[in-house]
Amino acid sequence: MNHYARINLKEREQIAELRFKGKSIRKIAEKLNRSPSTILRELSKGYSRNSFINYSALDAQVISQKNESSRNSGKLKLQKHIKLRKFIKSKLELKWSPEQIAMSLKENLPNGITEIISHQTIYTYIYLLPRGELKKELQNYLRRKMKPYKKSKNTDNRGKIPDMISIEERPKSVEKRSIPGHWEGDLIIGKNHKSAIGTIVERTTRNVILVPLTSTDADTVRKCFAKELKRLPKELRLSMTYDQGKEMSYHKLFTRDTQMKVYFCHPGSPWERGTCENTNMLIRDYFPKKTDFNNISRQELKKVQKLLNDRPRKTLAWKTPAEKIKEVLR
Repeated sequence: MNHYARINLKEREQIAELRFKGKSIRKIAEKLNRSPSTILRELSKGYSRNSFINYSALDAQVISQKNESSRNSGKLKLQKHIKLRKFIKSKLELKWSPEQIAMSLKENLPNGITEIISHQTIYTYIYLLPRGELKKELQNYLRRKMKPYKKSKNTDNRGKIPDMISIEERPKSVEKRSIPGHWEGDLIIGKNHKSAIGTIVERTTRNVILVPLTSTDADTVRKCFAKELKRLPKELRLSMTYDQGKEMSYHKLFTRDTQMKVYFCHPGSPWERGTCENTNMLIRDYFPKKTDFNNISRQELKKVQKLLNDRPRKTLAWKTPAEKIKEVLR
């Protein structure tokens, strides 16, 4: 089986000529003995406006050479710069993504580091390492893709909450994230469904609170959630969006204790609490499935909470949730 070779100038000239003649992607692929997906990627790279029609072989070649030079330059930086490699490894250990690391370097270079690199360079460096313990270790730090969400067949704990306020009654300002103080909540269940922790995420700042729980009954959950939230200033306690789990059956008492209205999502609609769902995936990096939360101390839980809130986020223009919550409190 032949190894993949990048498209060269001669092939780009053929693509431009055949495209000008109106040939389809499949016909061009057959002519060049390439896969249709390769031709499609080449035409989709945006070398010129409306590349599918006005594809320029010369423009494509120049940009491709620049990109190749940039990739090689980045790899060389990492090979020569020990401090840069150590910095990247330290952030990978904290579950930062390569993109978060690259943006952190761009915003604020640590002492002894003078180079800025792209997240693509970090990925390339890791995957081009020779086989061995270092490569295996660094690859393990990279975030894994989560399995698609599957609706639970067990609906026993849904739809039995009295006096629920539907998410449809939630103010539009909450959906727009224009005002901080609106939270989303959930439980992360531990091994054999015998333990759990609570997760509460602020929609605007993405600040997360991890809640230790001794039980998942409604009284314990509402008391523990309220205890954590009452540490916050009143202006940051406006509402909570939750699913229809029985653990929030005492939502009226929770509202009495915190002055926060609770809005309930439609059944089987996790996207209505998308911020919390995404945060739960990050938390699972630290506490994988089958974790027994009875063995996780409050101190360990709060350490992970701090790590998450100190991690720069793309959706926050590369600021951290901790920085954003401080801006709100000024």
